[in-house]
Amino acid sequence: TLENFNSVSFKLINFVQKLDTNKVPSQDELFSNFSNIQPKRIDYFNIPSFENLKNYKKMVMTKLDDEPVYQQDMLSFQLDPNKIAINNTRPLLYQHVKIVPVTYDPIDTSSEYVTGEITLGGPFSDYKLFFMSSKSFVKSEIFSYFLPIAGSLFFFYGLLMLVAFLIYRNLNINHKMFKLQYDFITNLTHEFKTPVSVIKIAGNNIKSAASLSAREQQMYGRILDEEADKLNGLMNKLLAFTQIENKAITLNRDEVNIEDFIESTIEAHTLKHPDFIFTYEVSGFKTFTTDPVLLGSLFDNLAENAYKYSPPEHKKLHISARLIKDRVVLRFKDGGIGIPSSEINNIFKKFYRIQNRYNQNGSVGLGLAFCKELVNFMSGEISVKSVVNKGTEFKIVLPYNN
Repeated sequence: TLENFNSVSFKLINFVQKLDTNKVPSQDELFSNFSNIQPKRIDYFNIPSFENLKNYKKMVMTKLDDEPVYQQDMLSFQLDPNKIAINNTRPLLYQHVKIVPVTYDPIDTSSEYVTGEITLGGPFSDYKLFFMSSKSFVKSEIFSYFLPIAGSLFFFYGLLMLVAFLIYRNLNINHKMFKLQYDFITNLTHEFKTPVSVIKIAGNNIKSAASLSAREQQMYGRILDEEADKLNGLMNKLLAFTQIENKAITLNRDEVNIEDFIESTIEAHTLKHPDFIFTYEVSGFKTFTTDPVLLGSLFDNLAENAYKYSPPEHKKLHISARLIKDRVVLRFKDGGIGIPSSEINNIFKKFYRIQNRYNQNGSVGLGLAFCKELVNFMSGEISVKSVVNKGTEFKIVLPYNN
């Protein structure tokens, strides 16, 4: 229409008058001055070249004798928003997207739907983009999108916590092992130093004495013999423990008469500890096949333990042997001080020692660990039951024909 043409022409004249002929105008400047945007309609002139614009300005600003003639075409577009195709780039978020008048208000205002809107500009300033989705749809899409992410985060968090726990556990185990090994070295040093000191004192007394009576000779001879046996026994135990751990020994099977074996053990320990009281019983068999040397180490260690950890008035040990199906069940029950329940799970560990008044001078902490290694090597099982201040019972189960 003429009105639209005049509106665009007026903008063009103002633009030409203000034109800087030394600077090419930008595309935004050209578009804004050569177009006119109205609701549902756009009018614009074809954009002349920069040279023509300079000629326009010259024509407007000065009077020319021979005025040139320029032709400008005006194009008008009638816009229908209902025919615009909408590309929903967020289908997981918006169920419905449409162009509606600014005054549009949805009839259904229930809380089951989530809505949003964006006002359009330019020729569509009377319209807006209207978005609508049901809450159930939005929730399902949010869960389907964010649940895997949350799951991944929880997984990595759990993995991180597991790694932290493993690091802490390993550090804790290493700390405990260091303490156990330190105690082992300290106690081993003490175990060696005690008999060595006694031997040295006895040797100095013998050397410094002008003459020794027969009784003194017997006393010093017995002391030297006992302390040498202690050193020899300690070294043999360490060597045997290392050999068993490294599978450096073999199982030498032989037929063992269990009654004779128990009686010989009792005789040896009664000779060593006259106040040590033994009782025993055998049921269901007389002989079985096993390694007598390893079996003897088991009996000796458990007997020494029973004597060491029993008060003077209760130094006693009851040994029972029974055949149950194809298994030999050995029980060693003492009347000692017992083992606290908090210590039960640790007594078979290497270098571990229970702290009590019977263990103040320490031991190398290999006795029960050595027994467990022996039993495992003999394809058996060892377990323990104990009541504090009443006694302890060790149960060993070995194959009848090992």
